[in-house]
Amino acid sequence: MRIVIALEYVGVGFCGWQSQPSGCGVQDALEAAVSVIAGEKVGVTAAGRTDTGVHAAFQVAHFDTTANRPLTAWVRGVNSHLPHGVAVLWARQVDDSFHARFAAIERGYRYVLLNHPVRPGLEGGRVGWHHRPLDEKAMNAAAAHLIGRHDFSAFRAAECQAKSPVKELRLARIERRGDYLLCDFRADGFLHHMVRNLMGSLVHIGVGTQPPEWLAELLEGRDRTRAAPTFDAAGLYLTHIRYPSGFALPETSDRWPFA
Repeated sequence: MRIVIALEYVGVGFCGWQSQPSGCGVQDALEAAVSVIAGEKVGVTAAGRTDTGVHAAFQVAHFDTTANRPLTAWVRGVNSHLPHGVAVLWARQVDDSFHARFAAIERGYRYVLLNHPVRPGLEGGRVGWHHRPLDEKAMNAAAAHLIGRHDFSAFRAAECQAKSPVKELRLARIERRGDYLLCDFRADGFLHHMVRNLMGSLVHIGVGTQPPEWLAELLEGRDRTRAAPTFDAAGLYLTHIRYPSGFALPETSDRWPFA
């Protein structure tokens, strides 16, 4: 049978989602925990791979197993074998047509940025930080240039393995909540480091180093070397995954502090 689960995790202490020989990936921890409950070796496939230090408020994954367990076992049972900072939120049985990665039709990320003169302590590793005042109106004006289907080569990491740099960005919005900027992006897919690279350039605009139109120029120029450096991974969260309505799965979670 095929089981789909949603989970959340803090990326601190992990080398990203993907399994590694050293066992430092979130995938390694999850597969080990699921295998204990299943009583057999189980491989897990996720909707998207997060990098080292990147978090997930809502990650979706599936696995196949011959073990017949109540759905609660795939939640509470698996959680009892997971390290701190990783938790399964829910589990459901699906048919074999479901694939966590290939069936997803939209993904979303939120970058949580503390805009305060003093760096974070309690939230260190869990939020991004910039000490100079940021103009979220200018950042939103810049982000509006990103909406639509574009070649995002200017915001693509050199090691990106995507077949095409063309993606459709459907949401790019910055909302201020006190000292925090909540920066949301949704698209049909993302390039490696795409959101963190966008954040670097948006922060340049937010402090007034560049005008909002600069982002449109970068997009048109398709030259990564002209854009700002990649921003810190600490504030980036995978938050949203949408599947065709026939699967009847939730798209996000509302249980984290920045929902």
